[in-house]
Amino acid sequence: MKPFLRILVVVFMSAKAVLMAAPATDPALAAIRQQVAEMRQKLGDKAGLPEVADAYTPIPKDARWLTPVEAQPAFARSHAKLEKLRWWKIGLDPTTTEHALREPAAVVSGCLAAVRAKLDGADRSLALAREAGDFLAWAQAEAGTGVFPFPAVRSGKGAAFVAAERFFARAEREGKLADFVRRGWAFDDTGDGGLQFDNGEAGVAMFELYEATRAEKYLTSARRAADWAERRALARNWNYNAFSVRLLAKAFAVTAERHYLDAATHKALVGVIPGQLTDGPRAGRWIDPHNARPAYHYIMMTALAELAGVLPADDPARGEIVASLKLGLRQRNREMVERGVMNKDKAMEALLATRRVFANDAAFLRDTLTTEALDVLGRFVSAQFLRGGEPLGPREWGMFLQLVVQGARPFPTEPPRQP
Repeated sequence: MKPFLRILVVVFMSAKAVLMAAPATDPALAAIRQQVAEMRQKLGDKAGLPEVADAYTPIPKDARWLTPVEAQPAFARSHAKLEKLRWWKIGLDPTTTEHALREPAAVVSGCLAAVRAKLDGADRSLALAREAGDFLAWAQAEAGTGVFPFPAVRSGKGAAFVAAERFFARAEREGKLADFVRRGWAFDDTGDGGLQFDNGEAGVAMFELYEATRAEKYLTSARRAADWAERRALARNWNYNAFSVRLLAKAFAVTAERHYLDAATHKALVGVIPGQLTDGPRAGRWIDPHNARPAYHYIMMTALAELAGVLPADDPARGEIVASLKLGLRQRNREMVERGVMNKDKAMEALLATRRVFANDAAFLRDTLTTEALDVLGRFVSAQFLRGGEPLGPREWGMFLQLVVQGARPFPTEPPRQP
């Protein structure tokens, strides 16, 4: 186990029995904050430095946004590739695939964004979304616990499968592997928290699919995922908890059931925000090297933005949620504006969510440099597409094109500064 996580393991595991039920003032939160403070002291000036050095790519000087006319047919160009890639087929043997459920979840969300925007081929996009959604619901039912599971693949390739292999190997050594796998799907992670990733992505996608189709089967599936996330103890990885925060915020937005909002708020206050640096040159980043990476940073920004979007204005937790979001956005967005792009997909998702949630709060968007950062990223991915590339995954690509065709791209008051 990585040293920077060892302290959090002790705190979270010792407090596991009370974390889910206790309010944010529980002694467990105080203990976590104390341990984070001790971690910061040990890390010294390395606090907030990512385990892999950031790489910034300046945007081309002639980069420009796609026009609505150029964006209108752009998603349809992906249809043939998605249909050729389509491994998500009901009845497959999950132990023979090296794909996680987050992939068809991204297809669902991206295709539905294309449908909402009425992009070319919207009927085909909706068919692809429904097919991927039906597969997700089947996989969820196969696992049988409500969670969107993970393929029980040994020695798979890619970061997700490397992380899963550590869990499988440990469970096997302890003679417990059969207790966590059903029909080739891993339905429990014994507290590691990694299942929150795919469950969060797929759960949100199923809520979106219900909103688009009003088919009750998708709502049932989405609620099962949210219920699993609500019951789940907090993990020792801040960004894992953020996936559940986002899913539970979406569950509240769709169902208006307060217990989902309460669970999302608690998980954010106890399982996400305490790891954030609040002062120093890297204020806004997360303290540990893993979550200091920009992709995980923006994952947490998306979750906090979505939570802020559904919290009542007078909710006592909203101030802390918004302050954390503001601090985190300001840190990384400034880097993108001044130095270049260091992440595309997760940054795009976070910036679009923030822009939507705070559409009527010009001061917030200005103070966090959200408009400027989105302009940089929008021109960057537009330039890549115009050069024949595929700049984003299906979810973020659909969302970005929706922004463009609706004529709502940002116009900063000043041109972004070049490195």
